[in-house]
Amino acid sequence: MDKVRFRAGFPEKIGGWEKDYSTQSFLGICRSMHPWRSLIGELLIGIGTSLKYYINEGGAFNDITPLRATSAAGDSTFVATNGSSTVRVNTSVAHGAVTNDFVIFSGAASLGGAITNLILNQEYQITRVTDNAFDISARTVSSISSITVDGELAPTLVPANASDTGNGGGSTVTQYELSSGLDTTVIGTGWGAGTWSRGTWGSAASSFVISDALRLWSADNFGEDLLFCPRNGNIYYWKRSTSTTTYQRAVELSSLAGSVSCPTIARQVLVSDNDRHVLAFGCDPETAIGTQDPLLIRWSDQESLTEWNALPTNTAGELRIGSGSEIVQAVETRQQILVFTDKSLHAMQYLGPPFTFGLQMISEATTIRGPMAAIAVDDMVFWMGKNDFYVYDGGVQTLNCTVKDYVFNDFNEQQSHKVFGATNTAFSEIWWFYPSDGDLEIDRYVVYNYEQKIWFYGTMVRTAWMDRELDEYPFATGADGYMYTQEFGFNDGSTSPCTPITAYIESSPVDIADGNQFSFVRRLIPDLTFINSLTAAAEPTATFTVQARNFPGQSWQTTDSDTVSKTASVPIEQYTNQVFLRLRGRSIAIKIESSQEDTTWRLGSPRLEIRPDGTR
Repeated sequence: MDKVRFRAGFPEKIGGWEKDYSTQSFLGICRSMHPWRSLIGELLIGIGTSLKYYINEGGAFNDITPLRATSAAGDSTFVATNGSSTVRVNTSVAHGAVTNDFVIFSGAASLGGAITNLILNQEYQITRVTDNAFDISARTVSSISSITVDGELAPTLVPANASDTGNGGGSTVTQYELSSGLDTTVIGTGWGAGTWSRGTWGSAASSFVISDALRLWSADNFGEDLLFCPRNGNIYYWKRSTSTTTYQRAVELSSLAGSVSCPTIARQVLVSDNDRHVLAFGCDPETAIGTQDPLLIRWSDQESLTEWNALPTNTAGELRIGSGSEIVQAVETRQQILVFTDKSLHAMQYLGPPFTFGLQMISEATTIRGPMAAIAVDDMVFWMGKNDFYVYDGGVQTLNCTVKDYVFNDFNEQQSHKVFGATNTAFSEIWWFYPSDGDLEIDRYVVYNYEQKIWFYGTMVRTAWMDRELDEYPFATGADGYMYTQEFGFNDGSTSPCTPITAYIESSPVDIADGNQFSFVRRLIPDLTFINSLTAAAEPTATFTVQARNFPGQSWQTTDSDTVSKTASVPIEQYTNQVFLRLRGRSIAIKIESSQEDTTWRLGSPRLEIRPDGTR
């Protein structure tokens, strides 16, 4: 099957998608979407990508990526080459930047020719790094957002001329944005892969290990303000009230006035909704700021962003999990917070003073696929493990997954941290998006309908998802740098004009008389509805195909198909009455497929006329 869901036990084509919500695109691959509303009701969406962090408001992507450093005036000088747009930037001290990082120049003077001060004094992406120098590509004066097209920069380059012999003067100030992250997990073996002293001298890694981590984000709102954290990075704060017209960049939480003992490195940040504590998971302890403990949980004083110093007079504190080697993910439910390590699951509950929070072991016999693989629905939490799917509803249970072999036998283990869970509550569904074997990016999904306990799967490139809780439709992001409105219409809106979605479902082979008798298939009586198909599809159609074979290990020997079309809607919906076929075999399979624009369908119980046939 593909692009088909089950509802009330019957298969139907899933909804389409459009990128009309925002015709702008963002840079990098998005791995995180966090929606919330401001105090006056504006919908805000935090968008964390491998290159930037944005606030999406009204369809516009506003860059709030924090700054990690600002140079002294005159630290940077420029060197241009006649006929080339590449400008070398030399720095007097180590800049710490890597290729694809972004820098902002101010105070630079003209180089004397085509490379004017206006061209230099803007934001640039670094194209190459060598020691204390890096390269940029000079362009016309334009904001980064205005030249972001289909998720890529599309600048108009400006080549230097013979007069560009200056160095930019002695007043240039360089601001370095938070370093960019990876959009793909880098896996290695052998020398240099994994931690130091993992084995004997000169030994190779016994298995693949992660040598460079994927850029993942966690985020939560504190009132109308936002807290967010790159995995294994600092915690940042963005204040809404100072960014209503001109968006200000986020700042380190530890830089806020009155900050005391704030964590400076964490795997995840979360705000406990019921008791208003900020929690940092896998962070640095109060007694060793800057040294990460991957099993430590810390929380601030109640209703405070800045007070993290644990005192008898406040509720700040910390706990350390004793099982596992690292915290993988924390998920908040209505009653508690579930904390996953690489080998166990714990429940964290608010107890009140003097302990504030307590931890309880739930399971030591569960696994989780990655830092985004778990998702909550009310007080239930669903997650994808290493080779099973699980649910917590007061106890941990393994879900009976009828498509487990299909998923895990074609799975890219090296990119498992890209797996993420999502809810589509309008249909009572949990979606997991994952990369298939041989694909570096997510290209498939598997869905569990938790009301009907039905599984289905398909193909779709989505890197992050948010449910419709704050809007009419769910939103998702693609690898092309766009946000999509999901379950909207019936077409693929990633193209302009939109294109039809090919959706199909095919049965497994069905033996006739236990496979011992040949039968002849003469006729198909379809049972489906095209209701809600758009008027543009004057005669919506679907194709029914019946296939037959004689032996289980044989390919399909005979195939016959025909289209079924809607002919009228009044007084009742009418469509093709019957389809005549000619097939002979021991087992058969039936398939329904559509690839027509503006068309949707739902399958009922089609019937086949099958007659006993001879053995020859």
